[in-house]
Amino acid sequence: MGRLFGTDGVRGLANTELTAELALQIASAAATVLASADSGRATAVVGRDPRASGEMLEAAVVAGLTSAGVDVLNVGVLPTPAVAYLTAELDAALGVMISASHNPMPDNGIKIFAAGGHKLDDEVEDRIESVAVGTTTKRAPTGAGIGRVRVVSDAADRYLQHLATALSHRLDGLTVVVDCAHGAASAVAPTAYRAAGANVIAINAQPDGLNINDNCGSTHLESLQKAVVEHGADLGLAHDGDADRCLAVDAGGSLVDGDAIMTVLALGMRDTGELVDNTLVATVMSNLGLHIAMREAGISLITTAVGDRYVLEGLRAGGFTLGGEQSGHVVLPAFGTTGDGILTGLRLMGRMAQTGRPIAELASAMTTLPQVLVNVRVADKRAVAASPVVLDAVAAAERTLGDQGRVLLRPSGTEQLVRVMVEAADLDLAQRLADKLASTVASV
Repeated sequence: MGRLFGTDGVRGLANTELTAELALQIASAAATVLASADSGRATAVVGRDPRASGEMLEAAVVAGLTSAGVDVLNVGVLPTPAVAYLTAELDAALGVMISASHNPMPDNGIKIFAAGGHKLDDEVEDRIESVAVGTTTKRAPTGAGIGRVRVVSDAADRYLQHLATALSHRLDGLTVVVDCAHGAASAVAPTAYRAAGANVIAINAQPDGLNINDNCGSTHLESLQKAVVEHGADLGLAHDGDADRCLAVDAGGSLVDGDAIMTVLALGMRDTGELVDNTLVATVMSNLGLHIAMREAGISLITTAVGDRYVLEGLRAGGFTLGGEQSGHVVLPAFGTTGDGILTGLRLMGRMAQTGRPIAELASAMTTLPQVLVNVRVADKRAVAASPVVLDAVAAAERTLGDQGRVLLRPSGTEQLVRVMVEAADLDLAQRLADKLASTVASV
């Protein structure tokens, strides 16, 4: 069996790969690892997105936690960042979010937070996995030692009050269309934006357990782009199923991706003195245009491996205040321990309101260079990526590009794929070099 934990928790087809039995084992193991050092009775916050299988998996997770003697604070359907926040706010030993984020409805996942709402590092995940799949038995609590379950009825209100503290500027006069992906943002995102003063038009905000991410949300922007233009809105915001990411659409219906959003926020935070050491943290997948824009603005850019967990590690290591991914995960450590799509939307609109400038103008500080990504299926992704023949081909492509582009070749984190990415000022050149590299990768 491969490693259970991927780049963002345990994920798979619900009831086939991610079964109730496995969810119970993971939850019990997480309680053993994360709550064992606590003095007295430990608690765990449990939340989920609205997909149908979440009901089954929530029951299994609660059973696993309580069977290990941990009390459960059930917060219901809420975004992932809300569960992370409430884990800290309610002084819990751990938090568990049941969600497959932007994945299709049949999938589901389990994300675990340590005390304080922090994502787990690899070593802790390995310990949990070892307990979950191991054969070691321990004495189970009985009687009063078994965990109890309490519903936290004001969980959404607590999260909304927290979001209000992060508002940089009132949003009166702004009209926004928000695509909730029929997911965890469906209730709280429109409420948060309206409370901040915006005129909100909510779409895809009627979750029925089966329609999450179905041709909507941050992975399917077409309906949002159409709605923004039809309503004459100032912008559109798209969340994914668990609302930990945010992409935007300008008044003309054009995409404003995570790199452009980070550009807007970084320049604003630089101007207000909030950007510690004038430094932004992003992953290696961010467009070269972001690097150029930050350099021209006098802002340092630190790059990490792909995954918001690695962005978080980079932020914590340097005490920095802004980081994120091209995909729309944006982290503001002053207000949260993980990516928060609703918080990102509030801060982005706050910058628009503060400056009186449309989002297209603010985002124009960055020019996105053409980017070509080719996925090549291979037998051994790590061996192929380290092959001298492949490395020589990468070096040759880099010499061709000089300082007018870049090459990134990396093994996939979840599949037997090697991802070949080429950026250049000229799209045709990027495509030719990417195709040539992909051919070399496939031949090894």
